[in-house]
Amino acid sequence: MYPVLRGLLFRLEPERAHALTLSLLRLVGRLPPLAAAVRLWFAAEDKPVCAFGLRFKNPVGLAAGYDKDGRAWRGLACLGFSHIEVGTVTPRPQAGIPHPRLARLPQEMALVNRMGFPSQGADYLQRQVQGKRPAGIRLGINLGKNTDTPLEAAAQDYLELLEQCAPLADYLVVNVSSPNTIGLRRLQARHALEELLAQLAQRGRDLAERSKGCPPLLVKLAPDLSDAELDDALQAVLTTGMDGVIATNTTVSRENVEPKAFESCAWAASAGGMSGLPLRQLSTDMVAKIYARTGDRLPIIGVGGVLGAQDAREKLDAGATLVQVYTGLVYRGPGLVREILRSL
Repeated sequence: MYPVLRGLLFRLEPERAHALTLSLLRLVGRLPPLAAAVRLWFAAEDKPVCAFGLRFKNPVGLAAGYDKDGRAWRGLACLGFSHIEVGTVTPRPQAGIPHPRLARLPQEMALVNRMGFPSQGADYLQRQVQGKRPAGIRLGINLGKNTDTPLEAAAQDYLELLEQCAPLADYLVVNVSSPNTIGLRRLQARHALEELLAQLAQRGRDLAERSKGCPPLLVKLAPDLSDAELDDALQAVLTTGMDGVIATNTTVSRENVEPKAFESCAWAASAGGMSGLPLRQLSTDMVAKIYARTGDRLPIIGVGGVLGAQDAREKLDAGATLVQVYTGLVYRGPGLVREILRSL
């Protein structure tokens, strides 16, 4: 039935359709009988896997960006995911980039977004994720700096978020790879990244010494890094003792995308990050490169273009321990997780 529902949703402006979907999922999470029915409908056999010291009931999770403020994560958990990553959250509320900022490219099975970290802020997210957790779900929180925070002061934003979110999450993600916050990707350069991660690692140790604990810290990288840039970023990640990486964020590349795909949305041809099918091979190649350089020292979450079971298998075969979906959920629907799990 999802193709019919998708046809109706695709008649709406993309961000409005997404907001409607999140509202429905939020309702599912708030009504226990409905949540139980949805869990039963999308149930699949557990396929446990361990990564960065945590046990996951299966390898499939939801990527950051789908539920930025943690409003619907309990409903999303009913679809069979082993982990939900909320965010990107910023310390203070911010509106993000003005509309329009989200575009569909249906013929490419892709999305382009130039959202710019719209966020209700860390206090709001904290209220949404506190309380009882759905059984068997790991919660990740993706951290980003406010747009008006200069790069030289970015560490303070991440440190503030680490302090506030550490008690709430099973793992935290340092997002330095979104293409939609001006200058952010410059934090992936070795010196800048090493300096930032060293401060976060030290703050994590301080929390542990104060008996508050600190969850695993992961770093989310861009798919557009050159080999030399990737080497530098990974050296910073390893040197500072980070627990894993997420490969990858969205891409600024428009290679292999037909120009006519942008006829209905001209801005998407040159602005924003692209996800979905055009990102699939790029992100899988990045997973393989990271695994070739780090082996089992650095667990990898593979994300980008997971639109079906074969796409997930390719990422796992390339060296990922876990995979995440986002755009696949939009185009393939809520049965995607079950489809992937049944094939593994």
